Amino acid sequence: MDSRHKPNMLRPRPKISVAGSHPLTGASALPECAPRRPSLMQAPVLVLNATFEPINVTAVRRALVLMLKGVAQAEETQASQVHSTSKAVPVPSVIRLLSYRHIPQQSRALSRKNILLRDRNICQFCGRTFSTSELTLDHVLPRSRGGRSSWENLVACCYECNNRKGDRTPEEAGLQLARRPRPFTLHTSRQLMRLIGHKDEKWRKYLFY
Repeated sequence: MDSRHKPNMLRPRPKISVAGSHPLTGASALPECAPRRPSLMQAPVLVLNATFEPINVTAVRRALVLMLKGVAQAEETQASQVHSTSKAVPVPSVIRLLSYRHIPQQSRALSRKNILLRDRNICQFCGRTFSTSELTLDHVLPRSRGGRSSWENLVACCYECNNRKGDRTPEEAGLQLARRPRPFTLHTSRQLMRLIGHKDEKWRKYLFY
């Protein structure tokens, strides 16, 4: 077959990596490669509106996608860098959207991701912190007894506590909730930003400390 007519899928794909490590997996606008340090790409990044108002927390990977698309720019960076075939980009710690986004004063969509974020990846029964893959969601009042899938009835739970609780209420299983589950509102989001901000001094001036 004439090389001019070979399918595009045979062409080599660009890579992105962190200095001093193997290439990292990309997402969306980021090229795909084999991961070695996923924790870096999942590290929290503070997202500011165009007005410098804090509005969200995202992962490094998503922040880099927004930057590469020209949607946001880095306001604060870490010492680490991400390398592509053409340039090196400092890993962002704080990014700012270049266009103003209206943020409605309503609770977030009910999802596994938002439940874990609300509960800060802490099992609400044993109080230990886990990675996202080590957690599941538990219905405080079991569905077999009419428990709904709602903010007030879903909590982050490790697999050990989930198996221990089974199809029972926490009281019946001898477990106690760390805190009463509530909807994830804008107020909750701001509280989480401040909690995470204690670990990154670069966030503090944007969170009104």
